[in-house]
Amino acid sequence: MSESVTESDYPDHIDAAVLKVAGVVVLGAIMSILDITVVNVALPTFQDEFGTPDSPVAYSHVAWTVTAYTLALATVIPLTGWAADRFGTKRLYMTAIFLFTAGSALCATASGINALIGFRILQGLGGGMLMPLGMTILTRAAGPHRMGRLMAILGVPMLLGPILGPILGGWLIQVASWHWIFLINVPLGAAALAYAWSVLAKDSPEPSESFDFLGVALMSPGLALFLFGVSSLPAENGDFGAPRVWVSMLVGLLLMVAFVWHSFRPKHPLLDLRLFRNRNLTVSIVTMFLFAAAFFGGLLLVPTYYQQIRGESTLHAGLLVAPQGLGAMVTMPIAGRLVDKMPVGRIVPVGIALIIVGMFGLTQISATTPYLLLIAMLVVMGLGMGATMMPLFTSALKTLAAAQVARGSTLLNITQQIASSCGVATMSVILTNRLNDSPIIPGTQGVPGLGGGLRETQAAILSNTRPENLASLHLEHATIAHGLVDAASAFSHTYWVAWVLVALTVVPALMLPRKHEEAHLLDDQGAPPAVVD
Repeated sequence: MSESVTESDYPDHIDAAVLKVAGVVVLGAIMSILDITVVNVALPTFQDEFGTPDSPVAYSHVAWTVTAYTLALATVIPLTGWAADRFGTKRLYMTAIFLFTAGSALCATASGINALIGFRILQGLGGGMLMPLGMTILTRAAGPHRMGRLMAILGVPMLLGPILGPILGGWLIQVASWHWIFLINVPLGAAALAYAWSVLAKDSPEPSESFDFLGVALMSPGLALFLFGVSSLPAENGDFGAPRVWVSMLVGLLLMVAFVWHSFRPKHPLLDLRLFRNRNLTVSIVTMFLFAAAFFGGLLLVPTYYQQIRGESTLHAGLLVAPQGLGAMVTMPIAGRLVDKMPVGRIVPVGIALIIVGMFGLTQISATTPYLLLIAMLVVMGLGMGATMMPLFTSALKTLAAAQVARGSTLLNITQQIASSCGVATMSVILTNRLNDSPIIPGTQGVPGLGGGLRETQAAILSNTRPENLASLHLEHATIAHGLVDAASAFSHTYWVAWVLVALTVVPALMLPRKHEEAHLLDDQGAPPAVVD
């Protein structure tokens, strides 16, 4: 049995040994976080690369490269704590790096969109363990009184990911090919494996509580099937009566209902839904779900708009998305300091109000919206995001007892990933349906390779992404101009849906604590927090 280690057993300063461990964790976090954002700018490229020149893959289909990854993250997060106790943090961390690196290499070899989606799941299974494992490793190495300074180090990739991810992805696609947004992880992963093997302490695993395998078997397929049904709507022309749509959604819903029923039975469920008895946690999670679905689902469309409507290169699209990350970089550390001094109920509504303003600006976008206005709206949204995420996590966990924090944190992280998956799937389906509402250009129905004909929105997008494919059709400029207006309107319409979701987030946000509340982290302990070797 391990002995408890108290704060006095750790030096007060950040010594070289801890910095080496922090380096391992930061390298893993950089790989995981960058890969979430680096793919966003590549979605239009995937549409062209995995489709025919005149018939690209539907946007709602390629968006599954993001949805599948986040679903894999959500699946593996609750498994991480149990597996770390069972197999040891060093061994599991190196396994996570290997899975992520192998998944990255396989993604680069994908010959079709479905193969890429499958390999992204493998990549997500590894990536999902890197962040929670990294935080566990840092906690054990540093001790509680140095965690604030080390979390600031870990926060660097969290802040830089939304900025550098789209830029790096755009640059790699432009100067090399889409394969390199995944191949770049291979040398990083190899270096991280060697670094972790040499720096991390030897494992001494201690199997603890049993793992809820039935919960995983119910939740993960249930959510995946439900979202698959939703994303199949464009292929079925919006027909909910199509078996591919309603059967998938129904089976997925039944599995999720069974999961909720099952979660109250085992002593250690996959997700401890009993924690919803805590009002602050419940309100925070509802707020988090609505916020993440609207914000991350809407943000996914921005680089696509720049490429398909404005004709920007992947690199320029990445650079134009970066202002959102810069905005978050300004407010996130400020919110982190304020949350210890002010009730979260006075911080989060301000952040959401900023997002509402920024998102409203995106509902007005057209094919000629000034870039300065677009950049200003993204900065405002970033400011709001930075003032929302950290306080929500703090509010949810602050009133839990120490024994409940790990389960509460798992619930929050999974909520964020599931909400992101739902938002991405929903927004991509709405956009695809709106683009497909455009009329077919007369005379293109019988052209080889165009199937039932070319829609005006398709022609407009091709004029910005692959103009050479339109040369032989000799389309009128007025037709392409009209299609461009319709395509921009499809993006605007989709942002209205995201804006309504953000506006609804105000309701639970106003229920967050507006008076100072004491933390209960030490209620079930008679001494300062201990760290276990």
